[in-house]
Amino acid sequence: MNIALHDIQALDTSGARAVESFEHQGTRYLVVPQLARDVAGQPARMTLGDSDVDALVYRWHGGRFVEHARLPVPGGEDAEFFRIGERAFLATASLRTGSDPYSLDTHSTIFELVDGRFEVFQRVPTSAAKQWTHFEIDGRHFLALAQGVTLGDAKPAHPSDSCIFEWDGEGFRKRQSVPSGWGYNWAFFEVGGHRLLAYADHAVPSQLLRWNGTSFEPFQELAGKSGRAFCFFEAQGDAWLAFACLHEDTVLLRWADGRFVPHQVLGGPGGREFEWIADAGLLVQVNFLHGTREAPVPRLQSVVHRLERGRMVPAHEFTTHGGTDATSFEADGQRYLVVANSLSAEVRFRTPTQVYRLAVTS
Repeated sequence: MNIALHDIQALDTSGARAVESFEHQGTRYLVVPQLARDVAGQPARMTLGDSDVDALVYRWHGGRFVEHARLPVPGGEDAEFFRIGERAFLATASLRTGSDPYSLDTHSTIFELVDGRFEVFQRVPTSAAKQWTHFEIDGRHFLALAQGVTLGDAKPAHPSDSCIFEWDGEGFRKRQSVPSGWGYNWAFFEVGGHRLLAYADHAVPSQLLRWNGTSFEPFQELAGKSGRAFCFFEAQGDAWLAFACLHEDTVLLRWADGRFVPHQVLGGPGGREFEWIADAGLLVQVNFLHGTREAPVPRLQSVVHRLERGRMVPAHEFTTHGGTDATSFEADGQRYLVVANSLSAEVRFRTPTQVYRLAVTS
């Protein structure tokens, strides 16, 4: 199998932290939350910049993305599209607002799509919000929020524990808090008769939580610090869980005897996100940076792995600049991969998000 990524479009983004692609009423959309823009005369530093920026919304037209709208999502970290019945929503996460000094206590906005417009539906008080994940259990709709940070002695004004909200027919109401320090990401899946919610945290051990019928309870603690993301998939007769860590190895776990066990190291430090392309058996691993917040090295090689006889084999490498996310989709008989880049080699926020045509040949 041969893998090739062909550049077809560079989107003018600044500090892109996620890419969310979806179809709604016959239109393909792409949402790119942006963390910050560069400030003239300010030192090149990933902890600076002006975070009062918009999330960019594109629509697919003529084989390219064209700008459709801009949404007020300051310090944008994530966008999650989901449906409840006939209604369509986009939950966005805001890390911070302002420009040195910043406030991590802000609001993250859930929008509803109405006739092609993104209308504010609910604003949730959050503190250093990183990611929303929507999932459904027996017809009940949940939104999990990863948030929080452990820097200095400052006490957040807003609740900072990662938590789980539930839809009550009119909005999302907080249902459960999750012990956390510096929340980053979630993944919900079912395996071995269990409904599991994987939670990635930078400062405390990442863990798997199990639904007991009324709430989520601890199920398995995972080795490795600086957790960033998970990707669950089933292939070749096994259930797999990829786990990305920023400062430690990114690994592949396998479900065996009622728990996940270490199976393979996918790469060293720098891991940030995944995209599983099921029909091709490909796992895209997006790498973020090496070093520290004060001295980052954002130009890295990210990897497309191929699952071959129970092992992930690197099939293609591509350069990312502070890579944060990836999403794939099919349109016009072609397969595409969009990769968010957040930080240039010069440690500046203005860095293109790249749209590739993904070619897979035997």
